[in-house]
Parts: sequence; C-alpha cells; structure tokens
Amino acid sequence: MWIPPCRQREKWQLVRFPNQRLAQLFAVLQNETLPQDELARRLNVSTRTVRSDINVLNELLTDYAARFVLCRGVGYRLKIADAERYQRLLQQPTSPLRVPRTSVERINYLLTRFLTSAFSLKLEDLADEWFVSRSTLQSDMAEVREWLARYQLTIESKPRYGMKLFGSEMAIRTCLTDLFYQIAIEDSDSPLLKIEGLNSGMLERLQPLLQQSLSRFHIRLADDGEFYLRLYCAVSVRRISEGYPLTDFSAEDVDDEVRAAARHIINRLRPVVGKAISSAEEAYLRVNIAARRVGGREASAINADDGDSLVEYILGYINSHYNFNLLNDPQLHADLLMHIKTMITRVRYQIHIPNPLLTNIKQHYPLAWDVTLAAVSNWSKYTPWTISENEMGFLVLHIGVGLERHYNVGYQRHPQILLVCDTGNSTVRMIQAMLWRRYPQIVVKRIISLREYELQGSVEEDFVISTVRLSDKSKPVVVMSPFPTEYQLERLGKLVLLDRTRPYMLEKFFDAGHFMILDRPTDRSALFRQLCGQLKQEGRVDKTFYPSVEEREAIVTTMLGEGIALPHSLGLLAKKTCVYTVLAPEGIVWGDETAYVIFLLAIGKTEYEEAMAIYDLFVTFVRERAMVRLRDSQNFAGFKAVAMECLSRSQGGTSGAG
Repeated sequence: MWIPPCRQREKWQLVRFPNQRLAQLFAVLQNETLPQDELARRLNVSTRTVRSDINVLNELLTDYAARFVLCRGVGYRLKIADAERYQRLLQQPTSPLRVPRTSVERINYLLTRFLTSAFSLKLEDLADEWFVSRSTLQSDMAEVREWLARYQLTIESKPRYGMKLFGSEMAIRTCLTDLFYQIAIEDSDSPLLKIEGLNSGMLERLQPLLQQSLSRFHIRLADDGEFYLRLYCAVSVRRISEGYPLTDFSAEDVDDEVRAAARHIINRLRPVVGKAISSAEEAYLRVNIAARRVGGREASAINADDGDSLVEYILGYINSHYNFNLLNDPQLHADLLMHIKTMITRVRYQIHIPNPLLTNIKQHYPLAWDVTLAAVSNWSKYTPWTISENEMGFLVLHIGVGLERHYNVGYQRHPQILLVCDTGNSTVRMIQAMLWRRYPQIVVKRIISLREYELQGSVEEDFVISTVRLSDKSKPVVVMSPFPTEYQLERLGKLVLLDRTRPYMLEKFFDAGHFMILDRPTDRSALFRQLCGQLKQEGRVDKTFYPSVEEREAIVTTMLGEGIALPHSLGLLAKKTCVYTVLAPEGIVWGDETAYVIFLLAIGKTEYEEAMAIYDLFVTFVRERAMVRLRDSQNFAGFKAVAMECLSRSQGGTSGAG
C-alpha cells in the first residue's frame, strides 16, 4: 500500500488513516507492545496484513519523528525520536481519510467526483488515493456510466487528460440530488454528505432557513420532501458558488404562496452563496417547491384542469376495463387530484422524485399496480408526457387503498390512534388501508408529521403508531415501517383473523388441466402463443387475449419477484377465469430477469372481485420464498402440496395474539 511521495505532505498534514483498521492498529500500539500473532487475532487479519499495515503507519508517522519497530520475542513497540514533534501529533484531532472500501461506496464516490469536478479525472490518480487497482475502478465505471446515462450525462475520455463529465447543469444537479438522497437513506453520516459533495455544515444551516420560509407562506411539505428540497438547495449553493449557475430556465406561473416562498428563500441564500443568483435559479426553485407541495388546500381549491382530466380518465378506465367502480369515492378523487397536481408539474419539467418503496409496492399491491399501469399507459398514448415507474408507484398506493376500501369486507373500528408519518400523503393512505384491513377495530383519529408531534404537549388518543422513533408523551408508541413486518404487526397486540380466502382461490382457479412443466427451451412469446391458443380452443378467451398479453408485457415486465412472473391481459378479457401454471426448471428469459414459475392469469369480469385474492396468493409465494420448491414440483399434486404448505405457514404467522 504505497503512498506517492508527492502526495504525502499534502495528505498527512493532519493524520488521516486510509481505513478504520489502521486507526485501530495505531491506537492499540500506542499503549502496549504486541506481537504480530496477537495483532492479527485482534484485527481479524493475517500476519502479512499486519506487517503491511505497520509499513503504512510508519510512512504516515515520518513527519512526527516516530515509528513502530519490531522487537524480537516481544512484538511491535512505538519508538519516538522527537517527543515534542510526536506530542503535536497527539494534540491534533484525528480525521480518517475518506476512502471508499466497497464497490457501492466506490461508485458513489466516483459519481460525486465526476459530478462536482471542474477538471478531468484520471483513474490511476483515484486508484492511488483510494488504495485500489485501476482495473477495480474500471469495473466500477460501467455502473457509473449507466447511472449518469439516466440523466443524459456522458463521460468523455481523452488520452493523457483523463475523463470529464458532459451534460446540462440542470441534469447534473438533479443527478447529484438524487444520489445524495439515496446515500442519506442508507447512511446519514456519510462523508459524501458532510464533506465531499456538499459544503461542510450546509444541510444543517439550510434546515431552519427553509422551514421558516415555507412556514411563513403556509407551504406544507412532507418531511422527506422537505429533506429532498434541502439537498437540492445545498447542491445549488455549491454549484452557484463554484461558477455553475442556471442561466436558461423559465416556468409557467405558480401559486402566489410558492412564488413568495421561493423569492424569500433566494433572498436568504444570497449571503450564503456570496454571488448574485439568477432569475432562472428562482424559477427552478419555484418548480421544485410546487412539485413537492402536499396538503394545505382542499381539492376543490386546486386549479388543475389537467389533473381533473387525468383522475377522471384513470377511474373511468378502471371501471370500464376491470369492473372496479371507484368513480364515486370522494376521498380517492381528492387524494389523486392532490397528488396528480404536483405530479404533472414534475413530469412537465422532468423533475425526478425518489420512491424507495417501489419494489414493495409492486409486490404488495400487484392488482392495483396492473389496473393503474393499464389506465395510465393508455392515457399516455394521447400525451407527450412520460410517467416514470416511481410516479406510477405513488398513484398505485392511492388506487390500492380505494380498491381495498370498496372491495374488501367492511369492519368496525374502535381504538383511537394517532398516526405519525413523514413519508408523504400516499404512504399515509397506504398505512391507513393496512390498519383497516388487518386491525378493523382501529380508528385513525389524527395524522400528523414528526415535527407536529414534537410540538404536541400531550396525546389524547389511546396510542400512537409511527414510522419513526418518537419521544415519550405518556402514551404507548408502536414504531412501524410503511410495509410492516409480521413482528411489528404482532406488537400491536391484536388478534388477526385466520386467512381462508387464499386456499379457496387455489382450489377454485388452479387445476391439472392448466398445469405444465417445460421440458425443452422456449422463449416468452412462444409460451404466450401456446398457452393462449389452448385457452382459446377451450373457449375461455377470444382472439383479442393473446395480443393483449403481449401488449401488457411490452409496457412493463410482469415479473413479480423471486423468479415468479404473472403475465396477463390489459383488462378482464377472459370469458371464464383460470390460472395457467407453468414450471420452467431451466428458466425463461423475462426481460432483464429469468422466470422459473409462470402464472398466466385469465380473469373474467364475473370474478373481478376475487381477483385481489388471486393476486394475494402469489404475493404469499414471494413472501415465503417458495419459488424453488414450486419450480421443483414433479406434478400438479406436488405443486399444490407446496402451495398449501406456504399458505398454512403464512396463516400461522398471522393468526396469533401479540
């Protein structure tokens, strides 16, 4: 682990260790003399690594007249040539060198360097700095380029000069903000947030500034939306101060409150930036605020002709093609309208919004995902806008809640609870729906944010359900994730009814006549033609079914997860409902993934209410990680036995008292 001499004095004026192991080794050997074997045992490394680490430490300590020497029969001990110089070292605050150790960390560091560097970068320089090989970084660069390509950003290489990023300033800022948001979810103390990517202390400095400005003009953002906006402002501060302002952006008019809040924030940012801030910067800030605004107004007060049109189109499409009538649900209409108002702003100006729950949404709300996707995809044929999967996921939560509210058993609800949730309106509705479904005796009396909870003097409700840890206010608090585990659900201490629906679905819609084990290679389209052809011969579907299955697959893959795929048509096109089960021991290429268990769904309008229970059956297979056992079944009886075992285990996990 050689350190280039030209960098030593620059790097080690303040002692910074390339990794935590070196810092630990230095601390241990300051206090006692230890042999190689004991050091290797304590650090869980080989004696060869210990010797290598000692050499690196001695390089770092050169300027402080100290080194570790090996005394035969005793071990390594610290030898100090100049006590005064060494004492100056001990008086310094130690700071570990910011070095990425894993592939994920290196990719994040590489992205940050390319997005923030004004000059070309050379991989060999970064390899020396991070103590890895150049080939390692070259391997990481494939994912770096793929990430940047999502934002129309490219890296160009020139011999002897290195690599440099090219793309629009708006794309660079969006990419940086999305990257930092993802990093913050995984590690809020990451050096990329505190030092490398953003000005030191900027996130903390901006928090009261934004909160005061937004509160002054009655702009309400969910906590995650406020944090994302704070990240964007921190990125903007760095970019403007380094001479990279937005110079060419204009936006349609926004609400007076948003306009006033943006102007107030810009005025307060000027002394922070130390430079003039262009009108384009203020315009883009307005759009970012409007795109994340939630609540605060009644749906009737929203002037959103496009939003109204889209809400009516989605609900009308679901009613006509799937027989789920949600048109007369005022709560769903208001929630969708409020979300779509800001969604259209984001889509129009290509503002990305992360959806960390997307994978869970697909798996927990597969029916709502399908009906929403079908409606929005059909609507997109008549508009230039493209709605991303992240945006689709938020819409699905609203539709899923509406479906459960109207097409599930109604319940009585008694205990009064306070719900504290900081992840947006759609997630709040999803949690409410889960509570109504799983614990019907619960009444959600109030929904507030973490900040509002901390301002409460007391809690009137019987208990609190929260997505984050809370301070004690003399009422029981149950911390629960947006998609809670069974352990979290049991902590609520309520009885959960036995599930008898999924076994009934298995008996009613699965049979040996629609079961196949593939014994030869095939592709997805050939399989569709074969299965749909058989169903057509049986009179279960007509000639429109196969093209619709292909069309649905072309929109977004029907992979549910864990190697399980659910191909189906757009709409309820079957004359008689059944599920065609296909086991593919060798696997079938399914887009970017491989499917081993395939369920072709042919659902008719007469069984549309039971369709949700059919989907829930497949979700159970995914939760139980049953794909391998299902795939290896030798016949239909074996498949059915494995399926029933999964359902029984799932029932057992949800039927006990907490």
